[in-house]
Formats: sequence, structure tokens, C-alpha cells
Amino acid sequence: MALPDDGNRYEIVDGDLIVMANSGVKHGNIGAFLAGTLELYIRPRKLGVACDSSTAFTMESGNKRSPDISFISRERLKGLKQLPTGSWQGSPDLAVEILSPNNTVEEIHTKIVDYFTNGTRLVWVVNPEEKFVLVYHKPQPDRLLQITDNLDGEDVVLGFSLSVAELFPELEF
Repeated sequence: MALPDDGNRYEIVDGDLIVMANSGVKHGNIGAFLAGTLELYIRPRKLGVACDSSTAFTMESGNKRSPDISFISRERLKGLKQLPTGSWQGSPDLAVEILSPNNTVEEIHTKIVDYFTNGTRLVWVVNPEEKFVLVYHKPQPDRLLQITDNLDGEDVVLGFSLSVAELFPELEF
């Protein structure tokens, strides 16, 4: 909440303030589409809430992480009348990271470890350039989903399914 209002996004990692680089139109469009599709599925079923990349999650270590897309289940929201205005204590049930050209393998792996250490149950890592999604249930990937596969919410976002191809449309204007 006390971060500078300079248009940058930040994470706090091991006590250091890390500026998150802007990611580009392709990244932003995939994020908007997937977050919107998730929210339109989640809201009428009252499964929880989806959040965008401006949402901070405070890890037990003090790290503040901001996945590109996140989902918090209704079980973890029980008893709340309103969502918190500050960061969420702990990690989301589902964290989605959309790779940018400036991301490193080490950076993404460190985030994934933080998510699982703090209670995340499912992570999707979307690779826009290679057009695939890696699915994680622990800090090592379990599955590689390609264009012909479906992204599945499993028992985290029960019943949610989306063709991976929908994340990577060809423009037809």
C-alpha cells in the first residue's frame, strides 16, 4: 500500500523491492482473456474470486507476490463480507504466470516455490511464444499442455475447462 504511485508494478522478494517490467500487448491480452473467462465461470457458481496482476499476496517469508492471474476459493473467503483492500495473507489457490521475454527460469521457479510453500494448489505457466501451458501441483511441472489440449481447473476451480488454443488466437480483422 505504501509503494510509490509511479505506474510501476512491484514485488517484495527477500526484503528487496523488485520492479516488475511491463509485459507487452500479447501478454496483457492473454491475461485479460484468461482472467475474464475464469471470473465469468467462477462468479455465477460462487466458487470464489479471480484477481489480476495488481493483487499482492503476502507470503509467510514476508515476500509479496503478484501472479498475473489468481484465484481464491470460497472456502478461504468464508466469513468475509468484503474482500480486503490490502494484500491477501498467504498465496492463492490457483496462480497463473504468463511468461514475458524478460522472465528467467530461476525467477519463475522461485515464484512457484513460494506459491506452493504458502498453500497454492495449482499453478499454470503460460508460454505465449511457444504456445503451451505447464501445469504444476508441486514446484516441478506435471504436465505440458499444447494447442490441442484443454486447460482444466481440476478440483481447484471445479468444472472449469478451456481449450489451450483459445489463449493464442490468430488475429482476423
